[in-house]
Amino acid sequence: MAFPINDATPVTWPGPVPKTADVVVIGGGVIGVCTALYLAEVGQRVVLLEKGRIAGEQSSRNWGWIRQQGRDPDELPIMVEANALWRDLAGRTNVDIGLTQGGVTYLAGSEDEMAKYAKWLRHAEAHDVDSRLLSTAEVADLVPGMSKTYVGALYTASDMRAEPWVAVPALAGVAARAGALIVENCAVRALDIQGGKVAGVVTEQGRIVTPEVVLAGGAWSALFLRRHGIALPQLSVRATVAATDPLPMIYPGGAADDRIAFRPRKDGGYSLAAGGFHELFVGPDAFRALPKYLTQLRKDPFGTRFLPAAPRGFPDAWGTRRTWDADGPSPFEAMRILNPAPNRTKVKKLTQGFAALFPDLGPVRIKTAWAGMIDTMPDVVPVVDRVAALPGLTVGTGMSGHGFGIGPGMGKVLAALVMGENPGHDLTRFRLSRFSDGTKMRIGPSV
Repeated sequence: MAFPINDATPVTWPGPVPKTADVVVIGGGVIGVCTALYLAEVGQRVVLLEKGRIAGEQSSRNWGWIRQQGRDPDELPIMVEANALWRDLAGRTNVDIGLTQGGVTYLAGSEDEMAKYAKWLRHAEAHDVDSRLLSTAEVADLVPGMSKTYVGALYTASDMRAEPWVAVPALAGVAARAGALIVENCAVRALDIQGGKVAGVVTEQGRIVTPEVVLAGGAWSALFLRRHGIALPQLSVRATVAATDPLPMIYPGGAADDRIAFRPRKDGGYSLAAGGFHELFVGPDAFRALPKYLTQLRKDPFGTRFLPAAPRGFPDAWGTRRTWDADGPSPFEAMRILNPAPNRTKVKKLTQGFAALFPDLGPVRIKTAWAGMIDTMPDVVPVVDRVAALPGLTVGTGMSGHGFGIGPGMGKVLAALVMGENPGHDLTRFRLSRFSDGTKMRIGPSV
């Protein structure tokens, strides 16, 4: 399969949509797919609707890391569960998703970074995660051939990687075999609300009667919710990834310093990305949400590059409609797959930086490059909650670049919320009301 998934990817599940369902899940990324899977497994008639292709957006464009390391303390127990779920699910797919336990290593260039990693270790210890600090010599042994000497590193041997453009469609296959009905190329235009609660959804293929809807729409979630009077201070940032041609194996896991992140792929190449760098297209939502993001901006004022305007059709583009008639085309049909162009200057720098870090690898040639829009929140943790103002609606969005790895865990949590069951985790940190009840923004560890 070509990567990432895009408009040229054939439709696997064309529909049609049914007239009724127990639950409708909006969004065919890893969160929506896993939610549909776990709902189907408990006997729910679940319909998963995707406006473009399964995993067409960030779920096939991410780094492919499945990491416990560096997680926000409130995410960590869900991620520990997700780590185990990935192993189970990989055995239930009918393809090799490239699941590999190669570990994750954060390379430290200073004692301050080591101190930050040491501080985070107490969270790992509380959940029996095998993270540990490495010395300079241990780093050189773990990742040989680097031209740079590091002070040390944070290392988690049990962390994994997989090929996202293979893995998420494969999980959709598991969900379909469990009984979920998946329909691609079918946008949900609006919720059908009667008596102040969810009564169904209006899709481009017709209305589906359902009492429960899960919104897992990624970068499109805030736009969808705004139409229904629900404010979500979610923004999306562009992140660029480059993929090299095959190279010798230097380290089987994911590694990153303050400039570059890399991990090997199943095809023998490496995926490269810029650690801590992303780009924000400034639009109406950026201005609306600015007060909520001030804490994050003060903490990391140079981590974001600001661009004047999003391309036409993007969720926060100046020309994107904020209101529309459910009986006519919506912005979700106007752009089936959010496919931003990669930052070519960044691709060049990544290539040069990787070649300089590993001078014995030989020529580093780029096979392809892509970008994705990461849906992020002011405190860099998601919203996973029932919407009190609109009974029947559950939201799982704003994964802030953490979604691929934690996807199975969050899918299980969302399924439990829909069923009215105990999700097994404290979700207080992820409630929607934290942005309106005066809660002080608490940024998770920048690890």
